[in-house]
Amino acid sequence: MDSLITAAARALAAGDPLLALKYVALREDASALALRGIAMAQLGDLERARQLVRRAARAFAPAEAVARARCVLAETEIAFAARELGWSEPALDAARATLEAHGDRVNAAHARQLAIRRLLLIGRLDDAERALAELDPAPLPPASRAVHELVLAGIAMRRLRTQPARAALARAEQAARRTGIPALIAEVASAQAMLAAPAARLIRDGAAQPLRLDQVEALLSSDAFVIDACRHALGDGRERVSLASRPILFALARALGEAWPGDIARDALIAHAFGFKRIDETHRARLRVEIGRLRALLRPLAEVNATARGYALHPRHARELAVLARPVDEKYAAVLALLADGESWSSSALALALGASQRNVQRALDALTAAGKVQSYGRGRARRWTTPPLPGFATSLLLPAVL
Repeated sequence: MDSLITAAARALAAGDPLLALKYVALREDASALALRGIAMAQLGDLERARQLVRRAARAFAPAEAVARARCVLAETEIAFAARELGWSEPALDAARATLEAHGDRVNAAHARQLAIRRLLLIGRLDDAERALAELDPAPLPPASRAVHELVLAGIAMRRLRTQPARAALARAEQAARRTGIPALIAEVASAQAMLAAPAARLIRDGAAQPLRLDQVEALLSSDAFVIDACRHALGDGRERVSLASRPILFALARALGEAWPGDIARDALIAHAFGFKRIDETHRARLRVEIGRLRALLRPLAEVNATARGYALHPRHARELAVLARPVDEKYAAVLALLADGESWSSSALALALGASQRNVQRALDALTAAGKVQSYGRGRARRWTTPPLPGFATSLLLPAVL
């Protein structure tokens, strides 16, 4: 590489895209196109960045396998930044294999990290942990080491392991400060702030109290009977029952939990779980059927007893009962939780991350747009949705376990 290309590459590594553009802005050779693309990506013009990187990939000769592989890696990272998560995994794997075969271990490790970050974002925590265990962070440069620690912290936070998360973020901060890259330092600071922000609400005795992530961890590991509306599960420390695939039963359990230690009227339960406004005997019969199903599932943990006016929930072992709810009550809270990272998402990426159909996600986005809670720009496949982060709430911390 000539001196200008080398200087531009060093400027990009230091997080100074404007300086890099001064060196290569008027050049059209393959290396300059690739560096211009990376600079534009750092400046936030992702579409222009994608175009430049693709042009660079076509401009490199077929024999320049490493340069082509780096272009594939750069385009994949741009797709990740644009929250286009449906990229070709085989193409990234092939690029990583090429980089490893030619001794470019730093970029090969970066390709692995990118794949792991995608797994984390779409909630595949087990796969992310397995892939991360295969990556040795020791030889990584400080920037890659900071990203590695951020991924470790992200997995720990979603597993409700606050101490490992805090330790990983401390290591990420040290590595980020060694790089001197403001954007990376800010990303680490944002992740650290999430640990101190309310991650859920505790509903007990008719009152709501915000909880930090460490407090959520302590509550779920206690002997209290917890109805977890973040994960659609309930348990008492001895055993947990998941109702993620039984929304009606969970709605009944939550209504009973919020009424504890008292009971709740039958008509109120029907309205809460089924959404009916005009209630007749058929609805009451359906309620009896669903209560019977709930009793069968909760038999080892709690009793659901009939009272004169409705039903009451009584834990078998725990003396305390609490409902753990999301920090913000919203019908489309899962969509908002993903959008709260401040990035621009496509509907297809949201559908992939949520494990839902794209049509259902589109309906949610239309409703949120009509309510003024999200904004969109672009048309067709280029349309993106975004929203500013909800102030003071770590809305995405408890999201992936629901998926």
